Amino acid sequence: MKIDASIGADLNTVSKQAKWLEEVGYDGVLSFETSHDPFLPLVLAAEHTNDVDILTSIAVAFARNPMTLANLGHDLNSYSKGRFKMGLGSQIRPHITRRYSMPWSHPAARMRELILALHAIWDCWYDGKPLDFRGDYYAHTLMTPMFTPTDSQYGRPDVILAAVGPKMTETAAEVADGLLIHSFTTEKYIREITVPTIEKTLKKYDRDRANFELVYPIFAVTADTEESFEAIKTATCKQIAFYGSTPSYKGVLDLHGWGDLQPELNRLSKAGKWDEMGTLITDDILNAFAVVGEPESVANAIRTRYGDLIDRATVQFTGIKKERIPELMAIVRG
Repeated sequence: MKIDASIGADLNTVSKQAKWLEEVGYDGVLSFETSHDPFLPLVLAAEHTNDVDILTSIAVAFARNPMTLANLGHDLNSYSKGRFKMGLGSQIRPHITRRYSMPWSHPAARMRELILALHAIWDCWYDGKPLDFRGDYYAHTLMTPMFTPTDSQYGRPDVILAAVGPKMTETAAEVADGLLIHSFTTEKYIREITVPTIEKTLKKYDRDRANFELVYPIFAVTADTEESFEAIKTATCKQIAFYGSTPSYKGVLDLHGWGDLQPELNRLSKAGKWDEMGTLITDDILNAFAVVGEPESVANAIRTRYGDLIDRATVQFTGIKKERIPELMAIVRG
């Protein structure tokens, strides 16, 4: 199992953070799209590291179009000498239409077409194929030498698609290079829903599981001090509650018999009662979504729960002294 960690979004500190993460043995560094652009930090990460993978986890696909994503993917993969992996996610309708002022419809079908359009653009750049992509949502039919990158020796980056529900999971297994399992997912859901869906779809399209990467950001609730532990636990409960308020994620709660919680979390989110939402996450719910305990037991539990399921994990070990992190990563890897 490969282990990744976030470098955050502060352009004043990401270089130092990425370099340190590589030095202590992480396999990848990632950025995410919340209040800042997810691609810019990875330029600095690529500049100040040599071997770690660099990933977006995630960039909002529908806030952009295939051509802009193709350029970003090419530039980062070329600059990092083939180390970039493009993690994409759909976001939800209100954010796409009201925050980004972009179109929304049939997200799984649109995402499938967006990734196929990326492939068509990269086929043009790297293999010299004519650009003639015509779909229901995107059309790309013009490419001239002036707009074709020449630094093509590292080729296209992998595209890893974030998904929770079965339709988007099937889309990932059909056209992407991997699946970024949403952190609002439990071991039970991965084993009973996600993995069977992936395996069935890969078989349908005659694709090899060995060439398809499962990536999972793990909630790790652990710390060196009781005070830090309680702070991380509270923050994690709030994060789980925030995700749980999303109607499209209700299936995860349903699998555990907690489906009635979703409408209540949604109601509280609309009222802006974010702190109150977190108090509804019981210890049983927390332990289903997160690995909770002393540092060594958490590291062991990550390996036991997910060692046979996923190919790479994002684990922050936020409340742990830096000098202890290599030891904990060694336990995770077994």
